[in-house]
Amino acid sequence: MLQIIYPYRQRDLQRIKRSLNSLQSQTNSSFKVYFVDYGTEPTLANEAKNLVDSYDFTTYIYHYMQHQPWNKSRALNSVIKQLKSGYCFVADVDMIFSEDFVETAISLQKQDTAVYFKVGFLDQVETKKEKEYEKYKIKFESTSEATGLTMFPVENLKTIRGFDEFYHFWGSEDTDAHVRFKHSGCDVQFYDKDILMLHQWHESYRIKEQDKLTKELQLSHIVRLNYRHLNNAIDSKQTRVNKSTWGNVMTKSQFQELETCDTEMTSILNTLDRIQHFLYVELHNLEPGIYRFRFYSNSSEKSLKQKIKKHLGKENEVFLTMKEVNDMVLLHIISFYRNKPYRYKVNDKLQELYLTITL
Repeated sequence: MLQIIYPYRQRDLQRIKRSLNSLQSQTNSSFKVYFVDYGTEPTLANEAKNLVDSYDFTTYIYHYMQHQPWNKSRALNSVIKQLKSGYCFVADVDMIFSEDFVETAISLQKQDTAVYFKVGFLDQVETKKEKEYEKYKIKFESTSEATGLTMFPVENLKTIRGFDEFYHFWGSEDTDAHVRFKHSGCDVQFYDKDILMLHQWHESYRIKEQDKLTKELQLSHIVRLNYRHLNNAIDSKQTRVNKSTWGNVMTKSQFQELETCDTEMTSILNTLDRIQHFLYVELHNLEPGIYRFRFYSNSSEKSLKQKIKKHLGKENEVFLTMKEVNDMVLLHIISFYRNKPYRYKVNDKLQELYLTITL
C-alpha cells in the first residue's frame, strides 16, 4: 500500500482533476490519497472537496488556516503523524502520473530508504492539452537537486518528526527532510531510470513576490531565510525538529473563536520603537488569553509629532512603512508563535494589519 499525500491551497481545479485522473488509471490500485487543504477560501474549498470526493481512493481533509501563511510542512505533518506504518509519498497537484507509477514506487520500497523521482516539465501550452501520458512533449527534465517528490518509510519519517515546520511560504523544506533523514542513518535514492511524472506548468511563485504590502500574505527574503535554515540543518547534523506537538493544526472551534473574538483591540502605531517593544517585551509577557492587535499608519500624527520634535530640537521618531511592519510582525509570529492559534490579515486599503492570537 502506498499512502499519497497532496498538500494543497488555493489552486485551480483543472490541475487537480488531471492529477487525480492519472491515478485513477494506475496498473496497481494499492494506494490511498490524503488530500490536505491548508486553508483555501471557503467557496473554492467546497468546490475542491466535491471534486476530490468524487474519487473513491481519496480522503479530503480541511484545515482552517486561510488567515495564516502557507506551511507545506505542517500540512504534510498533519497526515504523517496519524499514519501507522508503511510508506508515504509526498505528491503535488501539478503532477500527472504515468499509469505504472504506483506499481514502480511499491517495487522500490525498502527499509530505511527514501526514494525521490525525476520529473518531466511541460510548458504552458502543453499543460492545457488532454493527452495520453506518453504523448505529452516534455520541455525539460528535473535533476537530483529537485527533492520535492519523495517516498518515505513512515516509521523513519515519524522518528525525525516529519518536515520542519519553521519553513513557511516556499523553499527548502523538502531538501531539509532529506538531509535529516540521512543524518538519522537512513539512505536517500534518486530514481531516474524512467520519467514517471509530468509537472503541469504554472507561474513561478517567486515572480509573485513584491516589495510592497499586498492582501496576499508575503514576507520579504523568506526564501533566503529558509535556505539559511537549511544550511544550519546540514552543518548541525540534526535529525529531529519541531516540538512534540508537531503536525497539530488549529481546530475549527479555535478558528471560530478567533473570528468571533470581541476583546478590546490594542492599536500600535508604525514606529520602530513601538513595534520592537510590542514584539520583544509586551507580547512575551501577556497572560494566557485571546488578544487582538491593530498595527496602523497615521500620516497626520506622524507629521505633527515630527514638527514638534524638530521645533524642540529632539530626535525624530523612526516611522516604518506598513510593509516593514508586516515583515517584522509576521516573521516574529512564525518564528516564535507558530504553534499558537492565530489569524493575521491585511486590510483592503493596505494601511492596517490585524493580529488575533490565543496565548
